[in-house]
Amino acid sequence: MFSPNVLRDKVILVTGGGTGIGREMCEKFASLGAKVAIVGRRTEILDKAVADLTNLGYDAFATRCDVRSPDEIAAAVDRIMDHYGRVDVLVNNAAGNFVSPTERLSAHAVDSVLNIVLHGTLYATIDLGRRWIASGQKGVILNIVTTYAWTGSAFVVPSAAAKAGVLAVTKSLAVEWARYGIRHVAIAPGPFPTEATKKNLYPLEGMVDMLKDRVPLGRFGNMDEISNLAAFLISDYASFINGEVVTIDGGEWLKGAGQFSGLMALKQEHWDMIREMSRKKTPNSTGKD
Repeated sequence: MFSPNVLRDKVILVTGGGTGIGREMCEKFASLGAKVAIVGRRTEILDKAVADLTNLGYDAFATRCDVRSPDEIAAAVDRIMDHYGRVDVLVNNAAGNFVSPTERLSAHAVDSVLNIVLHGTLYATIDLGRRWIASGQKGVILNIVTTYAWTGSAFVVPSAAAKAGVLAVTKSLAVEWARYGIRHVAIAPGPFPTEATKKNLYPLEGMVDMLKDRVPLGRFGNMDEISNLAAFLISDYASFINGEVVTIDGGEWLKGAGQFSGLMALKQEHWDMIREMSRKKTPNSTGKD
């Protein structure tokens, strides 16, 4: 599909790139000639991702960063710039999500999603944007949103609010920063289950099948499909695509709005079970949500 080196020597910063969709995108970008810089909160995950990519013969660098902190983002970008000399593309992939009746949410639970998804995306975008504008460098920002960014979805209200905000950021800055040669694009994935999303979004037996039944194509997406799309959108092949959001969901959102709205079928005891299961796990902070 691609020329072997379509991303040759581009330095691509991927937030939450150590696991899930972010990790798959990093490998795809690197296989097409890019240098990938990965940021995330867990050092052991970052180290493993870099080791895996290096063993495949790719150029990868990682540095710890909590995207909820603008100071940590600035410091991480400084380290990446010191290592590679520049950044050409930012992929805002870091995210957090879980299913819950909204009336059960604490303020902390709401903030945990908004701070990673919306604030983290804005902090990283503004930091890189300022640097590019000051230096006169062109750039590309790819945001990962979701199909319910337009429609909303029951049981993932903080995520829906945050992703709707990221959608607005994408379209707003596509106009404002185009004069600087900075493109904004986004992907709205449907269900691409990863280990983290299965634990946080489909924890009960039968939930995965329930969500798969919503997809007209009758299956979930695979990682190569979304990483191929991401590679195209950040490449020079897509240089006239600006402000566009590409949905990749097998037609799911056309069948019915709100990816998790079907969970209306769950009873209170099911939600009690999900809450107890979530308390025993480490909250998800990267990847598709």
